[in-house]
Amino acid sequence: MGAAVIAVAVAFGAYAWKTSGVADGSGAGGVKISAEFDNVEGINVGSDVRLAGVKVGTVVGQSLNPDNLQAHLDMMIDAKVPLSDDSSAKITAEGLLGSKFVALEPGGSDVKLGNGGVISYTQGAVDVWSLISQSMFGNKPPKPEGAAPAPAPDAAPPPASPDTPPAQ
Repeated sequence: MGAAVIAVAVAFGAYAWKTSGVADGSGAGGVKISAEFDNVEGINVGSDVRLAGVKVGTVVGQSLNPDNLQAHLDMMIDAKVPLSDDSSAKITAEGLLGSKFVALEPGGSDVKLGNGGVISYTQGAVDVWSLISQSMFGNKPPKPEGAAPAPAPDAAPPPASPDTPPAQ
C-alpha cells in the first residue's frame, strides 16, 4: 500500500513539473521581462503569458511602482520566443467571465528584448462589470444650463403663437 502511495506521488510530481512550464524552458530557463500596467485585476503570480493564443510564459512577480502608482509585472518568457523591443502587452480574458492572462503582440523592430527587457506599450485590464453597470444604469451627460426639457415622444406639439403661420 505504501508503494502505491509513493508511485502516485511521483506521478503527480512529474505531471506538475511538466505542466508548470519549467520542463519546456518557459520557467527558470527563460528570459525575464517586465511591463507596467494601469490595472492588472485578475492577474496573479502564475498567470499565463500568451502569444497568438499559445502559452509562452508565466507571470513570476507582481508589485506596485510607488513612483507612478502603476502595477509592475515580471514575466518569464520562453527563450525561444524572440520579442522585439516595440512589442505590446495587454491584459485580456478567455471570455466574458474567463480567466485573465497577459497577451503579447509582437512588434516589427529588429532590436530584440533580452533578459531584463521592458515592454513599453501596455493596456491594462478592462473592468467588465463597470462597463455593464454603466450601460445598464448609464451615466447620462448633464443637460446644458438653460436648456428646455425635451418633450415627451407622445406629447402634443406646443400651441402656435399668433405670429407664426399655420403648419401645412
